[in-house]
Amino acid sequence: MVTRAYTVAFEGVEARLVEVQCAISPGLPAFAIVGLPDKAVSEAKERIRAALDGMSIALPSRRIAINLAPADLPKEGSHFDLPIALALLAAMDILPKEEVEGTVSLGELSLDGRLMPVVGALPAAMAAAEADRALVCPRACGAEAAWVGATEVLAAPSLLDVVRHFTGKAHLPPVEVGEAAPVTPARDFAEVKGHERAKRAMEIAAAGRHHILMVGTPGSGKSMMASCLPGILPPLSAVEALETSTIHSVAGLLKGGIRRDRPFRAPHHTATSTAITGGGRSAKPGEMSLAHNGVLFLDEFPEFQRQVLETLRQPIETGEIMVARANAHVRYPCRFLLVAAANPCRCGYMSDPSRACARVPLCGEDYLGRISGPLMDRFDIRLDVTSVAWTELQGAPTGESSATIGARVAAARAVQTARFADHGIRTNAEAEGALLDAIATPDEAGRALLGRVAERFGLSARGYHRILRVARTIADLDGSADVRQPHVAEAVGYRLASARPVVA
Repeated sequence: MVTRAYTVAFEGVEARLVEVQCAISPGLPAFAIVGLPDKAVSEAKERIRAALDGMSIALPSRRIAINLAPADLPKEGSHFDLPIALALLAAMDILPKEEVEGTVSLGELSLDGRLMPVVGALPAAMAAAEADRALVCPRACGAEAAWVGATEVLAAPSLLDVVRHFTGKAHLPPVEVGEAAPVTPARDFAEVKGHERAKRAMEIAAAGRHHILMVGTPGSGKSMMASCLPGILPPLSAVEALETSTIHSVAGLLKGGIRRDRPFRAPHHTATSTAITGGGRSAKPGEMSLAHNGVLFLDEFPEFQRQVLETLRQPIETGEIMVARANAHVRYPCRFLLVAAANPCRCGYMSDPSRACARVPLCGEDYLGRISGPLMDRFDIRLDVTSVAWTELQGAPTGESSATIGARVAAARAVQTARFADHGIRTNAEAEGALLDAIATPDEAGRALLGRVAERFGLSARGYHRILRVARTIADLDGSADVRQPHVAEAVGYRLASARPVVA
């Protein structure tokens, strides 16, 4: 007789149901696992053997065959330990077959039978709900999986507790939904002295999810303002929390339950294209996907490899990325707010004659020329950040707090949520085509101004539409139903700042 248990295999953020079949037949003692298992899955038999021995359960002196179906789907990870053990115990008539077949399970076994935490409990719970089955997982993963309320979650500390539950000797307690603590507390804009125009630009970027490039001398405050940005973003909605937490669950970064704070990712400029886009042997999510619904901060922007920078172009437009490898093709969402910071030149002091190098202004053209024209065109807001005078640094902070700015951002986001409720998008940055024309067409004076700017500076179609999106966000912050000339003028001012020669 063949007994069955169920688990999942991960393809990106999707969990595909896997049937674990176990057959015990006459023959020389053997324990074989087939169905394209990787090394971690093949080693499960040793962990299972030791765990059962600790429970005083001996494996039968017969041939044990485990098949992971579908057999052509690669199986990776140690979470196959628990379902294989349950299928084996059902084949040995220790567990009721019906109870085992009615669940989806995942978990890594230690040699003493404890269940160790694994990645992907949240998407596994979603797959279990779709299959109308309960989920069995390690206790450390219970708070995460319980967020999917459509399925029963059984979180056990050890294999013995699972056996006692299925045999009716002791029932596992219900699992409470958990929320993960914020990863990195954001700094407060009240700490930023001066930079009123820059703080206004950050508010607009946060309100409409507009990509922003800051260019300024070293120590002028670019990184500090970027670190303040998450503090003015509204908390993740239920849908956004599910999307973001699913990605972080697959990446093994979700601890203690679902996360409500928006992610802030700041990779070093030595990061490879695989680290940014995702990939590797099992096509794991990269920094772009880990920043989904949050902020991707790239400091020292021109110092990134040219290949890395160019990988940003398509995801910025589409909000998703296809990670294509020889053995995997995985699609990840990556709708992030890109914040880039750069020095004006390699020495950093092009605007200061007393400290600038002898190659001014060619050094600035060469340095920022590492950012291609098509990529530069995708920044909605370009900002020159100047150093703050020492007299301002000595005084007490006088600017608004992140809470005050965040309240305005939240109000503007609420307007956009209502506006796009029937269009499948969330922010002004995603509006395009007829929808953009309907919501962001300026008044007559605004159209005239935008026409003069487009003709004078040779705006691309993308640049023209991005100005309209930013103007729509400024109008939302202003509480205006219409886009007027002052809104267009401010948007144009941010678009034309830092307009330095770049190469295509």
